[in-house]
Amino acid sequence: MELASKKICDLTVGDRVDCFFIVKRVDLKTTNSNDKKYLDFIFGDKTGEISGKLWEVPAAMETMFKESDLVKARGTVTSFMNSNQFKIDRIRLSSDEDGVNPEDFVETAPLKNTFMLDEIRKYIISIKDEDIRKVVESAVEEKMDKIMYYPAAKRNHHAIRSGLLYHVLTMLKLGQQIAGIYSSVNTDLLYAGIILHDLEKMNEMESSELGIVSEYTIEGNLLGHISLGVKNVDRICDRLGTPDEKRMLLQHMILSHHYEPEYGSPVKPMFLEAELLHHIDMIDARVFDFNLAVRDLEPGTFSESIFSLDRRRIYNPKL
Repeated sequence: MELASKKICDLTVGDRVDCFFIVKRVDLKTTNSNDKKYLDFIFGDKTGEISGKLWEVPAAMETMFKESDLVKARGTVTSFMNSNQFKIDRIRLSSDEDGVNPEDFVETAPLKNTFMLDEIRKYIISIKDEDIRKVVESAVEEKMDKIMYYPAAKRNHHAIRSGLLYHVLTMLKLGQQIAGIYSSVNTDLLYAGIILHDLEKMNEMESSELGIVSEYTIEGNLLGHISLGVKNVDRICDRLGTPDEKRMLLQHMILSHHYEPEYGSPVKPMFLEAELLHHIDMIDARVFDFNLAVRDLEPGTFSESIFSLDRRRIYNPKL
């Protein structure tokens, strides 16, 4: 059978392919049946992801690959739990002689990062309260070395290059629409909370410039982005002399946006804009995950169980 090079979105069961992929995750595992080692990959390109398996991995390859590596893999597309899976026959690291650019194989936000940042800055400028606006401006400007490429997560929603910018911008747009319906919404607080709520993910996770997270930082494991965010706002407010009430409102929005203690929030939202922040965050994350779950599904079929969607199997309607 002839070998072909295809994008992940075009792969179908039975294809024999020889493709370049970005390694988004790789784990050395052991089979339950005969205790043989194998490599469990998540491969990616601009069009999506696919699971890959290298069975009976040679000892020399056990630690050869890591996140963000560009590799060339040959093998066959199979099916597992209604999802495509790549059975690897041969794999190697890409070399300069291949003449390929890793950035060409990375899934990114659908909008250009410079455009998204400019749009977010327009929302910041619209914040009328000078104290709140200065806190948000300072928090964003301090992150300019990372904000252009950071994802919003390691594995779940918006885990793509520039995903954090995209998550924030789509939330701001949704918040603006809600505020247009309910006149009681204080957009200064809502926009500030949306922009600040996940900024410390850039200190919670270690990401390459390709937007691929390799691990959580020590602070990320011990404190998490919510605690880090509250701490960071406190530091900025100390420097700017922000009034205590405004400092407390901003911190509460960050602290409560996950809503439940088991998800990292020790308190639930106690004013309208904090409540809205939580639900806007959830809506944006769920829309992303639902769209991702059905992206490669044939109409009329179900996905595998999606962890971030309460392990539900998601249906792709025949419409």
